[in-house]
Amino acid sequence: MAEHPCPFCEITQDPSSSRLFASNEYTSVIADGYPVTDGHTLIIPKRHVASFFELTEQERASMFSLLDIAKAKLEQEHKPDGYNIGVNDGSSAGQTVPHCHMHLIPRYDEDNKARGADPKGGVRWVVPDKADYWSKP
Repeated sequence: MAEHPCPFCEITQDPSSSRLFASNEYTSVIADGYPVTDGHTLIIPKRHVASFFELTEQERASMFSLLDIAKAKLEQEHKPDGYNIGVNDGSSAGQTVPHCHMHLIPRYDEDNKARGADPKGGVRWVVPDKADYWSKP
């Protein structure tokens, strides 16, 4: 069976992609195709590698450099109240595209209020029964 092409490789290697908005030698930044909030952004190494832990030191530094650029763009365009920054590494951690990528998810107080949600605990909610440690005896 033929493997499916990597969607991140296709986007990051196409300089005319409307989703691509920043890049450097090792990394590209794109708008998420299925955003969970307005401005949801992905920082993606150009080299096709599945795990964050397989990245070179230069690739990691490159990702964090573009993380700052992406945040500045979001601050200007969306003015979020906070951020979640995360990497799903491996299928057990929820990684659906086997190409390393970092999520920069802007968060808005207004969204939380509209949903009646308390964002306390943030990324800890990936394991819901362990997330709320502050109200348990």
